Amino acid sequence: MTKPQSAPRWDVSNVFPGLESPELEAAFTQLRAQIAVLQARMDAELPQVDENTPAPRLAALLSELVDGLNQIFDLGGTLESYLVAFVSTDSYNTLAQRRYSEYEQTWVPAQMLEMRLRALAGKVAARLDEVNAQPGSAAAHAFYLRDAAAQSRYQMSEAEETLAAELALSGGNAWGRLQGVVTSQMSVPFELDGQMQKLPMPALINLRSHPDGDVRRRAYEAEMAAWESAREPLAAALNGVKGTVETLNRRRGRRDAVHSALDEARIDQPTLDAMLGAMRDSFPMFRQYFQAKARKLGKEKLPWWDLFAPMGQNSQSFTYDAARSYILEQFGGFSPHLESFAQRAFEKNWIDAEQRSGKQGGAFCMSLPLQKESRILCNFDGSFDQVSTIAHELGHGFHDDCLFRAGKTNLQRRTPMTLAETASILCETIIMEAAYAEARDDGQKLAILDSALINDSQLIVDISSRYLFEQALFERRAQSELSADEICELMRQAQLQTYGDGLDERYLHPYMWTWKPHYYSVGLSFYNFPYAFGLLFGLGLYAEYRARGAEFVPDYMHLLASTGEGTAAELGARFGLDLTQPDFWRKSLRVVEERIRQYQAL
Repeated sequence: MTKPQSAPRWDVSNVFPGLESPELEAAFTQLRAQIAVLQARMDAELPQVDENTPAPRLAALLSELVDGLNQIFDLGGTLESYLVAFVSTDSYNTLAQRRYSEYEQTWVPAQMLEMRLRALAGKVAARLDEVNAQPGSAAAHAFYLRDAAAQSRYQMSEAEETLAAELALSGGNAWGRLQGVVTSQMSVPFELDGQMQKLPMPALINLRSHPDGDVRRRAYEAEMAAWESAREPLAAALNGVKGTVETLNRRRGRRDAVHSALDEARIDQPTLDAMLGAMRDSFPMFRQYFQAKARKLGKEKLPWWDLFAPMGQNSQSFTYDAARSYILEQFGGFSPHLESFAQRAFEKNWIDAEQRSGKQGGAFCMSLPLQKESRILCNFDGSFDQVSTIAHELGHGFHDDCLFRAGKTNLQRRTPMTLAETASILCETIIMEAAYAEARDDGQKLAILDSALINDSQLIVDISSRYLFEQALFERRAQSELSADEICELMRQAQLQTYGDGLDERYLHPYMWTWKPHYYSVGLSFYNFPYAFGLLFGLGLYAEYRARGAEFVPDYMHLLASTGEGTAAELGARFGLDLTQPDFWRKSLRVVEERIRQYQAL
């Protein structure tokens, strides 16, 4: 596998010149001033508002508050992303850590401003139709205000919400930072290519797709030993986060953590049940894939370290420049708009691709609202899987670009996770389908199909295991803290329920909970099922694209520009997709089933 020497680091110098620059200081000062101004307006106006307030006055006030929040969230979001650009790529940078902590403290009053607006929307919920008939920004944010009114039912008092936000800095958020620091600074001695190296954890984890089975096995064993050594502080962090979430949900009147996740995802329980049911029904076909892969590797059962083993004769390895060229070529075949966006991202160094110690593992895309740009983190190792990952994250960036180009405000851009995966999954599918179509022989076809099925199985089978794990974790945490052994056992049982006899039960991954950062976020419980939703929704849209061709693209871009202003069901209905019915999810899964049949035949 190629060791890419030219994988870039991202450039954020057009945002602020540096962490100690006057421009950054001025932005902090400006943010505090904007918060104070809106705070004063709320203090003066909100006590005077009731259900009898005349509609024109109510609309004017709501418009003023919405405009103020949009301004604050654009500046605050830009500040946060700028600081995350340092914190996520260099956890040794104590100045960045301090500045991010400063930002978190500055941001608490802004969170309270939105909480107060939600409370106001709830108070005048019956008048919102009248407000929408008046001129002003409130009418343009009708969906946001209706949703805010609905969510106001699950707020504590203003004093309690303020206290919760302030305590989060030294509570839930601090536990999350601990997980990030511990995992990003772990380096493991490992013999690779005849040399003993000290690999950062993302690089060690990436060896799961190494072509040499012995390397994969040794990397798995080294990873398990490393997590074993760090499991106690990580278990403490996980207990702290989930305990905080359970307490807050109970005090806010939430049924459970799934309840709040459903509202965040803008779907209902029947839709989730329909999707999860279809996913469960698909487990046997995925187990056939795992069993077929084991046979192709000459084994009776597939151990965890072979889940990501590359198959076939496609030993294709990409330099970063080759990955860039390939992505641009395939994106151009879909839409010149998508290609142009990706070209800009590559040319302007919006991507941090280099693997290095202190850098967060995995991949993500974040937005810089004031610049109307994105930044993408990945850990590029030259594999086709990483090419696909870059395409996936560029899809997120393209989604943001569609929102920016449509002139959507910050509150109108609020996209739920279920819909946030739409463009990323479609971009990933574009890359996979193109690679399969270009395959010259069965060896290449097998390699490409396997890469696609690895991804599909992760998003259906592994996501299901993570959902079951988190569900069980919350149930147990409501009773008491869990030991590291107990947490590992919950993960193992979840994997047995989903992977079943598709894997060698002696070699699972009981430490999956240690390095997935989403488990350690107070605000992102059940971050998992939206990924499965995104895959199946994205496959449904890709089927529409194949049926309609180029005429699909404008409608698709309009959908992306609207994801902050509708429920998943409402937006899916634009393409005739009924997300409440199991048949939709089964239809998308049939695309995967066909891939498995092709795989078995090779």
